[in-house]
Amino acid sequence: MQFTLDLFDELRAEVPAPAAEPAAPKAVEPQGPSLPAVPLSDTLRLARFVHPRATREAVLGHAQVAYEFARGKRRTIGFVVGAEGLSVRAPRWVALRDVDAALQEKADWIVRKLDEAQQRHERLESARIEWKDGACIPFLGEQVTVRLDPRHAFDGVGAMLDAEPDEGGVRELRLSVANNATTAQIRDAAQAWLMRQAKRIFQERLTLYAPQLGVRWTKLSLSNAATRWGSASADGAIRLNWRLVHYRMPVIDYVVVHELAHLRVMDHSPRFWETVESVVPDYGALRQQLKDEPVPRW
Repeated sequence: MQFTLDLFDELRAEVPAPAAEPAAPKAVEPQGPSLPAVPLSDTLRLARFVHPRATREAVLGHAQVAYEFARGKRRTIGFVVGAEGLSVRAPRWVALRDVDAALQEKADWIVRKLDEAQQRHERLESARIEWKDGACIPFLGEQVTVRLDPRHAFDGVGAMLDAEPDEGGVRELRLSVANNATTAQIRDAAQAWLMRQAKRIFQERLTLYAPQLGVRWTKLSLSNAATRWGSASADGAIRLNWRLVHYRMPVIDYVVVHELAHLRVMDHSPRFWETVESVVPDYGALRQQLKDEPVPRW
């Protein structure tokens, strides 16, 4: 996720400094506004955010931020907070002291977005799947346990989800792979099963909701996009991300209805959202859940 902010207020041009006395050293452009000294003990307590390509640093509120800085052909100072950290872009004519002043002005926004990005990264890492016997993966919002079961072919499909939960109340997904299978082999077998389930479920939900919206879908394709859950074409072709099967059915239904609604309204105008709401009244909460709950890292 990425957050972008531009400063649209007109920035004043740099005023030349008065001529220096002959004996004085040559003036140097200030690197930032004069800030009160920060005690070493306080510096050690500051939260720290470091962009991997950082070239400058600033203390913003309770955080020390090392950020990527670049100049370019633009009219404003822009801030982008992404997974790597803070990037700052500025026009070539803007003095560094004005960049520093802009950072201080937007410090609360920047640090808040950096905190959110860091928390999201931690949630994603905590959801990373370790592919082995006993691994847990979410399916339709519930955790299932992966079990290696090389004795069965499961009717040639290579995997089967037990109908009844085990003693701990968790259902097992049994994969027809060897006990010494590699991580990649276990992951691929689980993914193949999940994709089959995704196609079956998506077809059922498309068939259910298309008549309610008065539209007709013509083709379903599974996608593996990193940042997009679905898409729709005017000819009725629908693409849905197979990883949606990690989420609860109401979340899947929201995405299905969202894409079907595009067959009536090919934009995100108020009329589009009214169309979605006519079938999924609580789409707002489901949309937020899709943003807040990280999909497992593979």
